[in-house]
Amino acid sequence: MPQKVAIESWDPDYGVPTTEQAEESDVEVDVGVEMPEHLWAPVPAQAEQRPEALLFIDGVRRVDANAWLEDGHSPVRQGMFASFAAGAVRVADQAHVDRVEVRRTLFAPGNPEAFVTRAGTYEPFGVATPGADALSSALQERLGDLEVDVAAGVAEGADLVVVDGPLYRRQHLPRTIGYVKTHRVQYLNGRPAETIAALAEGQRTPVFRFRTSWTRHAWYLRLPGPRRHAWSGVVRLEATADLPLDETLALANLTAGVLPRYASKPHKDPRAPQNLYPIAGLERELRRRLGDAAYVERALRAAAG
Repeated sequence: MPQKVAIESWDPDYGVPTTEQAEESDVEVDVGVEMPEHLWAPVPAQAEQRPEALLFIDGVRRVDANAWLEDGHSPVRQGMFASFAAGAVRVADQAHVDRVEVRRTLFAPGNPEAFVTRAGTYEPFGVATPGADALSSALQERLGDLEVDVAAGVAEGADLVVVDGPLYRRQHLPRTIGYVKTHRVQYLNGRPAETIAALAEGQRTPVFRFRTSWTRHAWYLRLPGPRRHAWSGVVRLEATADLPLDETLALANLTAGVLPRYASKPHKDPRAPQNLYPIAGLERELRRRLGDAAYVERALRAAAG
């Protein structure tokens, strides 16, 4: 048959939302949480639900400059100046930014000192091992901590809290789900995998459980938008495995009834439809709060003399 080609809607600068990859051998998956495997089929969208308060949590990071530190005693050490921010958008009658926190940090092995610039003070954070990977991991960990702090400070009273990315380290937050836009690992096969391909807009898969370094409940949901291939517009939602099953199913139904209305359009967002409008707007505001990158770099160079 003639070759068939599906062009991915995502901007190539963001990679691809889905890759073909076999299930990891050490991943334990239980697909019988909500229903037996042989009964798996798309779960129809429930009646449209309108929660009184919906929260979206996200964070952004930026490396402002790489640096080399020396104190006259120890060998020269590689450091990294970084800015990062986390915030929340609350959606009730209207959407508004609820809270934003910005940090500037100098990451380096050992015990770096605070570094003062006209763009702000970079607080020190010592890493245990040298190297660019350790610095990047420390930055991501600090950003994750900040996202948790922001979420904990605003989550009370919300009907649903959507954290952009996996739920890891946020499992303790009430009525909170992780929102995963990209799929690097295929956790399901057989009939459950076929169910993902069969999803219509607003439909979800049954809930399943899987364990990597931690255990969670999860389900897939298809957002509205052009369907170019089997995984177009599919996102994975995660909830803590500590919830009773009825509460987990209520969260799953709520996400299917609520999140599709916030799906972005290709002409407005390069990661449509998975990059939800409240998250995209929050990302723009957070990047604005980080300040102009060129100005910050000049401030760093001036302070370094």
